[in-house]
Amino acid sequence: MKIISFPERIVGSTVTSLAVAMWLLACTSLNAAINPAEAKIPDKIFSIANYGAVGDGTTTATAAIEAAINACKAAGGGSVEMPRGVYLAGPFHLFSNVNLHLDEGAVLRMLPFDKYPGGTDDPESFISGADLHDVAISGKGTIDGQGAPWWPFAKTKGARRPRMIALSSCKRILIEGVTLMNSPMFHIAIGGADTSDVIVRGVTIRAPASTDPVLPSHNTDACDVSGRNILVENCDVSVGDDNFTCGGNTHDVLITHCTYGYGHGVSIGSYTRGEVSNITVTHCTFTNTECGIRIKTDRDRGGHVHDMHYSDLQMTNVNFPILIYAAYMAPERKYRDLTNISAATATAYPPAPVGKLTPFYSDFVFKDITATVVPGGRAGLIWGLPEAKATNIVLENVHITADKPFGIFNAEGVRLINCQITTPAGVKPIVTGNAEVSVSP
Repeated sequence: MKIISFPERIVGSTVTSLAVAMWLLACTSLNAAINPAEAKIPDKIFSIANYGAVGDGTTTATAAIEAAINACKAAGGGSVEMPRGVYLAGPFHLFSNVNLHLDEGAVLRMLPFDKYPGGTDDPESFISGADLHDVAISGKGTIDGQGAPWWPFAKTKGARRPRMIALSSCKRILIEGVTLMNSPMFHIAIGGADTSDVIVRGVTIRAPASTDPVLPSHNTDACDVSGRNILVENCDVSVGDDNFTCGGNTHDVLITHCTYGYGHGVSIGSYTRGEVSNITVTHCTFTNTECGIRIKTDRDRGGHVHDMHYSDLQMTNVNFPILIYAAYMAPERKYRDLTNISAATATAYPPAPVGKLTPFYSDFVFKDITATVVPGGRAGLIWGLPEAKATNIVLENVHITADKPFGIFNAEGVRLINCQITTPAGVKPIVTGNAEVSVSP
C-alpha cells in the first residue's frame, strides 16, 4: 500500500485560500439557521384501551384506534396513548394537533400480508395524513410492518406495497423516540407542497439489507423527507435502501449525530427538479453502508443542487464514500458501472441541450471525513454532465482508503485541501477527465 499526501498542484484555474475560507464560513452561516418549529400538542390523553383495544397480538384494534383518534380530534387534539401490549391494525389516518404516543412495551403491528386491505392492488399507507399541522408520533414503543411477505413484490410489475408512515403537505411534524421495523416499503415518507418544519429525532429504524443472503428487504427506505426546515438527529438506521433521501423543492436540512448501517446512504434524488439547497450532514457514522453520501439524478428529472455541506463523518467498509453523478438512468451499461468507469468512458457520455430539467451541481463542501472502502471499491466519484459541469466543490481534510481511485469527471473549480487518499501500489489516487482540479497541502 502507499499513502499519497498531495503536494501543491494546480490544473486549470486557481482559487485563493481566502476565497475558500469565505465559502466555508458562508456554508456554516447558512446552516446555523435550521431550527424547525416543534409540533404543539394539547395535554389531553386518550388511551386506546378505553375504546376497546386489546393488546393480545391477535385481536384487530383498528376500530378502537380510530375511535380514540376521532375523540382526540373532536376535543381539539391531544395524545392518543397506546399502552404496553401488541396491537394489530389496518391503515388509519392522523389529524392536526394529534400525537400518536406508544408507551414503552407497546407494539403496533400492521395486519399481516394476507389480511391487509387492498393487498398488492391498492394498499393504503399504514399511518397517513394530508394537509395537517402539529402532528406527532412519539414514545418508546415499536411499529412493526411485518414486511417480509411484501418484499418480493418489489420486483413484480404492477404490484404495490404500503408505506408505514406517509404524511403529505403537513407543517410541524414530530417523529420521536419510536422504533420502526420491517416496513413493506418506505418507513417514513414525508413530502408534498408546503411541507415544512419536520423533526425526526431519536428514532431507530430496522430492516434487512437488500443484500441479505437469507431475507433481503427492498425499497425499505428509512427516512424520505422533502420540504423545508428539516431536522434529523440522533437516529439509528439500518435498512434495505436509502437511509435518508429527499427530492426536489427541498432546502434547509440538518442531519446530525446519526448512526447508519446497511442501506444506500444519505441520498438526494433521483428527482431533483425545482431545487435542492442548504443541506448539512454532520457528526454521523456509516458502517457497511453502500454509500456514505449519494446524489443521483438525470436529464429528465434534474434541478439545481447547491450549497451542500458534509463534515465530521466517519465511514467504515462502505462501497462509495462520496458518489455524485447525473447519469442515473444511463441507457448503456458501460455508463452504469460506477465502480470501474474510466475517465475516457465518463467523458464520452454524449452531451445534450440544456433544458429546464438539466441537473446542475454546485457549491459543495466535504470537510473532516475519514473512510475505509470495501475490497474492490472506489474512493469516490464526482461526475457532472458535459453540458452542465459540477462546479465549486471543496474537499478538505478528507482521508480515504480504497482499492480504486477517486474519479472527477466533467467538473471545474474542484479543490482538494490537505486530503489523503490511500491506494494500492501502482494505482493512482485520483483520476480526472474534462476537469479543473487544484490539490494543495
